[in-house]
Amino acid sequence: MKKIIKSLILVCVGVAIGFPIFSASYYTMARTSTPEFCASCHEIQFAYNTWKTSSHVNNAHGFTADCMDCHLPAPQDTFNFFYAKTFHGLKDIFAHFTMDEYDHKENREKAYKSIKNEQCMKCHRNLLYIPNKRGAMLAHKTALFPMEGYEKQCTDCHRDLVHNPSNAYNYKQFAAPYTGNAVIKDNF
Repeated sequence: MKKIIKSLILVCVGVAIGFPIFSASYYTMARTSTPEFCASCHEIQFAYNTWKTSSHVNNAHGFTADCMDCHLPAPQDTFNFFYAKTFHGLKDIFAHFTMDEYDHKENREKAYKSIKNEQCMKCHRNLLYIPNKRGAMLAHKTALFPMEGYEKQCTDCHRDLVHNPSNAYNYKQFAAPYTGNAVIKDNF
């Protein structure tokens, strides 16, 4: 009987200590996973502002891909997600306090090299069925199922979707067909 009581007390103490630690960790992780939190660091302000004007925020689908969607593994991959998030956070803090000048172009190239196709595929799942765009479907097929030695990253073709300075919000649904020029429509 003493063993059972002792075991129950240890379980209760473990829960009493573990639950608040887990809750605080989860709360901290959630609060530090927003684009606004990333933008609180002045080095990231440029990336935040250029993200806000990109198609990853402003699109006809109403979907927003935030910093974590592109720069971190899927949250379902818990260990790699927490490892990558911690690594990026510590790296950014180190850069904040030790670097004199933040080179956006250099860091953009490093980011492109680090983004894996799986990160893009978290949102862009149905790339092999794009009605009326056979060329795009075939190009995506060669990227998704490459022959050995012909591997490609999504960012090889889609380099300029995000983090480009823009004076205006470029809404895809208002673009003229095949020209990329903005067309103003009165939809009020």
